Amino acid sequence: EDIGLTNSNFTNSTGLPDPLMRTTARDLALLGRYIIKTYPEFYPIFSEPDFEWNNIRQNNRNVLLDDGIGVDGLKTGHTEAAGYGIVISTTEGGRRLIAVLHGLNSMRERAEEARKLITWGSRAFEEVPAFAANEAVGYANVYGGDKPNVALVGDGDLELYLPRGGRRCLSANIVYQAPIRPPVIEGDQIAELRVYCNEQLIQSAPLYAGETVEDGSITSKAVDALKELALGWL
Repeated sequence: EDIGLTNSNFTNSTGLPDPLMRTTARDLALLGRYIIKTYPEFYPIFSEPDFEWNNIRQNNRNVLLDDGIGVDGLKTGHTEAAGYGIVISTTEGGRRLIAVLHGLNSMRERAEEARKLITWGSRAFEEVPAFAANEAVGYANVYGGDKPNVALVGDGDLELYLPRGGRRCLSANIVYQAPIRPPVIEGDQIAELRVYCNEQLIQSAPLYAGETVEDGSITSKAVDALKELALGWL
């Protein structure tokens, strides 16, 4: 849950079938992103062509590593229930993409469909700078604080990945659990930016408090209480 896996339950570390084991393509993509970002010193292991253990040589089953499309990980898999699957990542086009496929019928089909998906993703989307590091994306109301609201910022530069030519379809909103009460500490994650194209969610990003908000005076708390009583907390 700390890394955003909201629909997974892992009962072992091997990935072998278990009735209580479950996950989703989205959660596997989030897990892949977390591994790449958090353990860059270990990530090159995923692109090793083979390794030997106990005098047994195992080849890497990700055949797309040598396909010339920038693939450098992550993991293939197969079970009777899930079929042939893969979590694949590439830096083709100068940006990191992660794709997840499951339910394929063979290793060959897995490789072909993964190649199609990752190639399409590299060509069909463009990176659009949205907000610079520490630039306010928006503001959230603070109930009873020494400031009426708090600036919301991204984790470094905030960039959007959009369908090419699809900027006109965009809409976005900021979601947070109101009312936010002080103290709010700079760097706390308190909101989420959600970006839509034709009302379909295409990207979300956590937003953090860009400043600290302490407890306000009795007067400011009284004013906020009257606002909540009269209008509800917005």
